[in-house]
Amino acid sequence: MSEQTQSVLSQTLQLGNKPPIPNRLAKAAMTEGLADSRGLPTAELNRLYETWSRGGCGVLITGNVQVDRRHLERPGNVVIDRELTDDEQQRFTDWAKSCTVAGNHVWMQISHAGRQTQAVVNPKPYAPSAIALGLPGKLFGVPIPLEEDEIHSIIRRFVNAAVVAQRAGFQGVQIHAAHGYLISQFLSPLANQRTDHWGGSLENRARLLMEVVRQTREAVGNDLLIAVKLNSADFQRGGFEVQDSLQVAGWLADAGVDVLEVSGGNYENPQMVGLAAVDDSLAENPRSSTEQREAYFLEFAAQFREAIDIPLMVTGGFRTADAMAAAITDDNVSLIGLGRPLCVQPDGPNGLLDGSSALVRPEDGLRMGPGWFGPNSPFRLLKAANGFAVLGWYYQQIRRMGNGDTTDSGLGVFSSFLREQLKQMKDLKAYKREMLTD
Repeated sequence: MSEQTQSVLSQTLQLGNKPPIPNRLAKAAMTEGLADSRGLPTAELNRLYETWSRGGCGVLITGNVQVDRRHLERPGNVVIDRELTDDEQQRFTDWAKSCTVAGNHVWMQISHAGRQTQAVVNPKPYAPSAIALGLPGKLFGVPIPLEEDEIHSIIRRFVNAAVVAQRAGFQGVQIHAAHGYLISQFLSPLANQRTDHWGGSLENRARLLMEVVRQTREAVGNDLLIAVKLNSADFQRGGFEVQDSLQVAGWLADAGVDVLEVSGGNYENPQMVGLAAVDDSLAENPRSSTEQREAYFLEFAAQFREAIDIPLMVTGGFRTADAMAAAITDDNVSLIGLGRPLCVQPDGPNGLLDGSSALVRPEDGLRMGPGWFGPNSPFRLLKAANGFAVLGWYYQQIRRMGNGDTTDSGLGVFSSFLREQLKQMKDLKAYKREMLTD
């Protein structure tokens, strides 16, 4: 690693009137599943984020904090969907302090899962239209179309979550408008087939996102950074396309958004985690030239840079310091998002910044059982099964850090998957009990 590369990654970044971000590395949002049954931060969550803070990233972005406890991405999500008591607000203040022990920024990602709420959590979730996910197994129910007043209630929930974050000491929020969650569903002409002013034209489909941004800015002023995570595309035929995304990005820039993270994919075509679509008939995958450049969405970021003039963040696939530095210097990317490597190498950013070590590649060799489950398997469903089992392996690493243990790259994929399923079943039971007594 050259001194020039180290210098590029160590550059500070000034956003708004906040203290400068100490470097160009960001821990991207990854779901943790470490909240208690009420959706409040725990000691385990604080311990996890203190570990990541000391690891060297200039910004930590939390896993998705849900704005409606009836629409969790998974049991164990942090939730802010009402006015908090003083004790509950203190839990978020303690979390923010743990996240920033090394002087970095922390931004809270706020989200609503919409139709990507598992049926075991809510068999009838809200969504723009009554169109279920195109996935086998009936893991997700047919959604109920949102009424006008319910849409306005969701906007208020996003605003309230941002206000809670600001009071707690977070430097920013990231509004999740990607990966097939509710705001992304409104943007997609496949998921949103409404005929009112929340559907149809791109301007109408983007109305929910733009109202969340506008009303959040009104509530928090300029003292809280507002970022948006936006799909470059859904990679589905007839879905949200690159030209749509570029137009929405322009509107976001005009609305004063501080940072735009470029991503892509959804549960039906999970490009954001490097998995292939289950149904080939609807899938459109990123161009191979993007994959060859190491980062999944970097080529799309170049198109955004030509269209808008706000700081960009790109996450997905970055592993080498040289590629990260090139994205900053050649593609004018402001922040490099890191995800899975930080689950096994939480101090990896420090190694990149001082040149002492490179990032590990935890994805190499992770597979469940025989070779036909691996990434090169000709059987799509087996590859998908392995991919989701591997997610359980990463979750176990996160739990180890939350418990104060070191990570363990020797964990088995299948055994990790089983442990994760047991943990989620336990979380689900606790969640159901809490909902019954709420």
